[in-house]
Amino acid sequence: MAANETTQDIKSKGILWGFGVFISIVLVVLIVLGAWWGSEPGQFNIMDEAEKRAKETHETDNLPLGYVYTNTLAHIAEVLLHKPGGYITNDVGPPGVFLDNVPSWEFGALVMLRDATSALRNHFARDQSQSAEDPDLAVAEPYFYFENDSWALPSTEAEYEKGVEALHKYMTRLQHYGGEVKKAQFYSRADNLWQYTEVVIKRLGGLSTRLTANNSGTNFGPGLTKLETDNIEKEVPIARVPWMEIDNVFYEARGASWALLHILRAIKYDFKDILLDKRAMRTVDIMIKSLENSLEPILSPMILDGGGYGLFANYSLTMANYIARANAAALDLRDIMNRG
Repeated sequence: MAANETTQDIKSKGILWGFGVFISIVLVVLIVLGAWWGSEPGQFNIMDEAEKRAKETHETDNLPLGYVYTNTLAHIAEVLLHKPGGYITNDVGPPGVFLDNVPSWEFGALVMLRDATSALRNHFARDQSQSAEDPDLAVAEPYFYFENDSWALPSTEAEYEKGVEALHKYMTRLQHYGGEVKKAQFYSRADNLWQYTEVVIKRLGGLSTRLTANNSGTNFGPGLTKLETDNIEKEVPIARVPWMEIDNVFYEARGASWALLHILRAIKYDFKDILLDKRAMRTVDIMIKSLENSLEPILSPMILDGGGYGLFANYSLTMANYIARANAAALDLRDIMNRG
């Protein structure tokens, strides 16, 4: 009897030990996958990607105006969908469901992608305000505005893939057309760029304000009268970003900076003539350099939130500084493009 009990005890311990080993292996795999999936995508070369796409469509020597810009938008979407771990915002299982910073990064990049696609549909591809919109762009833009966290019926990935396909069709028509298919157009005019820059200014300004809202010295927002600020100080001061959300705002700004950086590089190529004519190339370079600085590697395992002159860095304020500099250059670009 005692021998039987001993055997049962050994079996029980063996089962528990095996279960513990299994759980440990699963945890290690999830941690490794989480670290891999949680890493930010690197920058890509917009010209290399455009030429690669042109080779796939057998038009290696033909990169018409607007091709690089449109391909950059399509590739930004492809990176969102096909980076390590794929698109994570709508994940419902581990480890993606625990990676809260990645969805913030994806959302920041997605907002910039939406704005740039809207600019392409409403401005860059139109000759005049009363011109008919491009049919492929009319299909592409709404797909990128599909809810960003749908995991089924239809999934976010499936809808965004349709947007990418529509952009590729527009790119093909930029290169050539045949039969009754109308050739696509792209107008790199100063007024078109000015209208897009207006949107960029608001996006960067909003991000900068939110990044600095974690600082105790941020009491009220810009553009308020003395009476309004008096009321705010007494009743409704601007709320600081909660400590648990500081990293989310930071990574949203990182994602937005990553996407806008590539879009500006494409604008620098496709709007080269007007930028040189207006002597605005240096202004775009300042925006690009500021965004490059904002994407420097993060050395801390967590987002530091130190005081302005304390012992520890404040990552949000550093990011806000770079974005504010890019925003100031965008204001200059808007003014330059708006001149006669």
